[in-house]
Amino acid sequence: MGNIEWYNSPPMVMETRTLSVACTIAGSDSGGGAGIQADLKTFAAIGVWGLSVLTAVTAQNTREVKGIHQVPPQMVRLQLEAVIEDFSISAFKTGMLGSGEQVEAVAAALPAETLLVVDPVMISTSGYPLLDACGIERVKTLLLPRTAVVTPNIPEACLLADMPRISSIDEARTAAKKILALGPEYVIIKGGHMEGDLSSDLLIGQGTELVLSAPRAPCQVHGSGCCFSAALTAHLARGCEVKSSFRKAKEFVTAAITCATVSRSGNYMVQPSGFGKGLHSNTGK
Repeated sequence: MGNIEWYNSPPMVMETRTLSVACTIAGSDSGGGAGIQADLKTFAAIGVWGLSVLTAVTAQNTREVKGIHQVPPQMVRLQLEAVIEDFSISAFKTGMLGSGEQVEAVAAALPAETLLVVDPVMISTSGYPLLDACGIERVKTLLLPRTAVVTPNIPEACLLADMPRISSIDEARTAAKKILALGPEYVIIKGGHMEGDLSSDLLIGQGTELVLSAPRAPCQVHGSGCCFSAALTAHLARGCEVKSSFRKAKEFVTAAITCATVSRSGNYMVQPSGFGKGLHSNTGK
């Protein structure tokens, strides 16, 4: 027998810490750059305790979605009921919901009065469909009327507003007003898919309008939409009002994009936990 070393330490004193709690209801990204993984990293970076309800297991990387396995709606609802029973949840965020049945399960299990952010994930960056037509209609009728903030990107806003294209802030404003008529308190249209040197996001509410712009990244960064909506949710959970949360989320995602990490294929992923480092050249090899 080898020598045994004993570590003598004083009795452990537990320090109880109370954090604001937020819950993400979304799919898993096996590449770690988006979905549940990006949401939880963002919550942690902002100082919020993150809960998760898994809606799908995906086989994906920064280049493509190879396959999706949907979690049965009854299991989605059971996960949601389990966390609601044991945690005081300040805000919920939905991301990828893969079917009308899943949307119905979430709508049925959410508390009647809750702060809800809907990130209407409908299609992957690589063009893979993530929500069927029935699911889109269920989002419109069951979730948006009880939503505090909905955060579509340009393709998602086109689907929700039934518009063929959005290529300017003026068109984004028109789309946002159409989406606002579906029932949410606020609409944020993320402008990452528009052209130009600046990436401009538009917030619209009753009597409220705010545009925030930041320099556009020199490359596409996977997971930026998830990171933004998760940061918005986290700040709302911490008690910030919507305009302030919008500003903080824009600042957060801009920093997370600036210090993005890169996969072996050369594609970048948002990095919620790093700040001020800039885009780096780690190839992953």
